[in-house]
Amino acid sequence: MRLKDKIVVVTGAGAGIGKSIAEVFANEGAIVLASSRRAVTGQPVADQINESGGKADFFTCDVSNEIDVKNLMEQAEIKYGGVDVLVNNAGVNFVKSFTEVTPADWDRVINTDLRGTYLCSWYAVKQMLKKGSGSIINITSVHTKACLPGASPYDAAKWGVVGLSKSMAVELASRNIRVNALSPGLIDTKIWDDIKAAAPDIDTCMAFWKANIPMGRVGTPEEIAYTAVFLASDESSYITGANILVDGGMTSQLISNEPYESEVLEGN
Repeated sequence: MRLKDKIVVVTGAGAGIGKSIAEVFANEGAIVLASSRRAVTGQPVADQINESGGKADFFTCDVSNEIDVKNLMEQAEIKYGGVDVLVNNAGVNFVKSFTEVTPADWDRVINTDLRGTYLCSWYAVKQMLKKGSGSIINITSVHTKACLPGASPYDAAKWGVVGLSKSMAVELASRNIRVNALSPGLIDTKIWDDIKAAAPDIDTCMAFWKANIPMGRVGTPEEIAYTAVFLASDESSYITGANILVDGGMTSQLISNEPYESEVLEGN
């Protein structure tokens, strides 16, 4: 077990990537403090981990609310002696034309995706400094490498998280605290379900995304979770300040694949 007895806080653990991270970390021996804004989604995750022989507690936490974050981290210290690993996964998905984005929209996304990451990290680092080590994993997005229309607050927040990660990594490296960003591509979560549901034709939708992902498929939440395990474990002891892309090659591809077979070009 690569994370045996590590105290791990996972935000946004009620579904999707966060749920998978909580479950996989527990399987690797971690004691998981799973947090979510809604108990109706988060509590069953902790219950299932415990029923399966793992160790988990659930805590209600809106990461944009400092009081919630402070309470979560205080419970981690009171009950378990402090945080070893923090996974900042909680986030708001957002798509709206820039001209229609309101200041309230902007604040909601930034407060959750960027400010929430800062708040959780700020409180966790205090405990990690006492313990003499720690690992922080900030879940970002391939939007940190390239953007899509209609995602300005989301893109700004995620790019900000990468900057925050690098700044913290440089400052805290000498204190034995590592900070990395993990940027998923298109993953089989509710977001993928929403994309398919919004498409006028499922086959066209699938073909489009296959052309944009060199591996020809969406990723699984477990593939993100196991990458997070690596970043949390001693196996990645010399990695800090990195932005790890887990995207099936999406951000390495210049443009979509041609919808036809091109003739060979040999440069003659």
